[in-house]
Amino acid sequence: MITAEDITRRSAIAEYQVVGRPPETDLESLVHLAATMCDVPTAVINIIDDRFQHQIAAVGLEPASCSREDSMCAVVFQQQVRTIVSDAREDPRFAANPFVTGELANVRFYASSPLVTPDGVPIGTLCIFDDRVRELSPEQGKALDLLARQVVDVLELLRLTYELGQSNEQLAQFAGQVSHDLRNPLMAVSGFLELATDSPDMVNAPHAAKALARAESAADRMAAMITDLLDFARIGGARPRRAPIDLGPLVSSVIEDLDATITSTGATVDVDTPFQVHGDETLLGALLQNLIANAVKFSAAAGVVPHVLVQAERVSAGVLVAVEDNGPGVAPEQRERVFDLMERAAGSEVAGLGIGLSTCRRIVEAHGGRIEIDESGLGGASVWFLLPDARSAA
Repeated sequence: MITAEDITRRSAIAEYQVVGRPPETDLESLVHLAATMCDVPTAVINIIDDRFQHQIAAVGLEPASCSREDSMCAVVFQQQVRTIVSDAREDPRFAANPFVTGELANVRFYASSPLVTPDGVPIGTLCIFDDRVRELSPEQGKALDLLARQVVDVLELLRLTYELGQSNEQLAQFAGQVSHDLRNPLMAVSGFLELATDSPDMVNAPHAAKALARAESAADRMAAMITDLLDFARIGGARPRRAPIDLGPLVSSVIEDLDATITSTGATVDVDTPFQVHGDETLLGALLQNLIANAVKFSAAAGVVPHVLVQAERVSAGVLVAVEDNGPGVAPEQRERVFDLMERAAGSEVAGLGIGLSTCRRIVEAHGGRIEIDESGLGGASVWFLLPDARSAA
């Protein structure tokens, strides 16, 4: 299970928008400067998450990625201090590393300074190395630390630039997202009303009266959703209403709204959410509705009888909620892209505009949380989100 520390690090890295993109010119300039000042042939900026090391800028080699298990920097970057090794073959931390043994490279001299965000989260290193044994002077070591801090400064500038560029565009497009989020409650209203209308004796038939009551309840939730989502759009998604919410009843109401979709596909939805969260009930309902509906529809489109599991657990930072399915899953290289507006997973046969997951991310981030996609134990996708506790979200 992914840890709260891993989630925090992933979140910090994602905000910088540098993994999987061409190297930024300013970052390339800093690695060139590091190599020159320290008189080494190779310098790299490494970003390290819980699975991979990503080289986002380099001199002396082409930037690439490797597993965290193969990374030399992954061994030391969380210590948040400079590391200098004259001959990695003689250091027990690195002697068996494939970058030292010749399997991937023949590193001898190694030095790195950690990259630490302003919030104190270590996310990688500024690393220099050589294929010969050598030393680093005290002055060069200080220069490496200074350049590592400048790398973080550049990353912060990139993050701010990206956020400013996205805010106006997201606000302008939010009206389209509202209609998408309301589709399933509207289907529930239509289905229940149709059932009531077809009843031969609507007044005296108990099942008809029950159907009308359910339709009225769904309509009320839809009206509240319209009001709150439009309020959310007007304030730019910055301050959703916050109150204690029991997840169990909230998930139950969402499943009731999705009754037509669940019944038509033969889906099974299991729920294990015995926790209370702090947030906006309408927005979190829209979030869960999107995720559960997607899990059912994409699994059915893959030709299997959908099995969906909604579960939650308390972690140190808040409550972690996961919606898992037995569908086709999402390829690792697409898991970040599908959260972008108007983007859908490659090969998807499910109709839609690709705005649901964008809405989900907007809602979760407005609550101070984080949402991502991993593999599910059921064989498909696990879309999880972290909702901070009341104190962290304030």
